[in-house]
Amino acid sequence: MEIVVWIGAALSVVGLCGIIYSIVAVTRAKRANLPDDELRARISKVLPINLLALLISVIGLMAVVIGVMLG
Repeated sequence: MEIVVWIGAALSVVGLCGIIYSIVAVTRAKRANLPDDELRARISKVLPINLLALLISVIGLMAVVIGVMLG
């Protein structure tokens, strides 16, 4: 079950990188002083990436917990 823990940890790190990317992308868009419509368009492009990163991170954390409980 040790492999499940390591795979889960890797998935969590990938998800965390996606979340950090989302934060950086939205911060850059806000600092660019864009009009409201363009700002909403950029944020709406980043939203699916953010949600996917959260999902990957949650799956990774669940895999870590399952691996620890079964190991």
